[in-house]
Amino acid sequence: MDGVDELVAKGIADPNRLGIGGWSNGGFMTEYAITHTTRFKAAVAEAAHSDFFSLFGTSPMRSGLLLAFGTTPYLSRQRYDESSPITNVRECKTPTLVLHGINDDGVPVSQGYEFHYALKSLGVDTDMVIYPREAHSIDEPEHEIDLQMRVVAWFDRYLKN
Repeated sequence: MDGVDELVAKGIADPNRLGIGGWSNGGFMTEYAITHTTRFKAAVAEAAHSDFFSLFGTSPMRSGLLLAFGTTPYLSRQRYDESSPITNVRECKTPTLVLHGINDDGVPVSQGYEFHYALKSLGVDTDMVIYPREAHSIDEPEHEIDLQMRVVAWFDRYLKN
């Protein structure tokens, strides 16, 4: 957020037209940001992990989560919940596009469904696109083009005056 403040202060970024987006850990950081501030007018979360508790039980990323949190969520759920965007999703007002590959085993597509459904149930404008045959990265040229077009269209919809 300090970097965003600096860009706004220098007149590089318009504080009324801020967008945020990222893939994988960047998608997590996007979801975390939009559940802690209403500063962003649009977001795109791609292959993002939104709930570390459920991720622990459904992903081979377990060893990384153990290193990061120092324990399992079954012994210290609070640590996992404090870092999970889903915990504060009720604070999110940012229109969010969720993108995911159906065969992502690192960040299972259930993470995307969980965040998307939460936003939808809270009345936040959201859309979700699941790419068939794709894993954690989108590799089919047609899907790559579709993804880029959707990202541009989403940001255009919410950030253009």
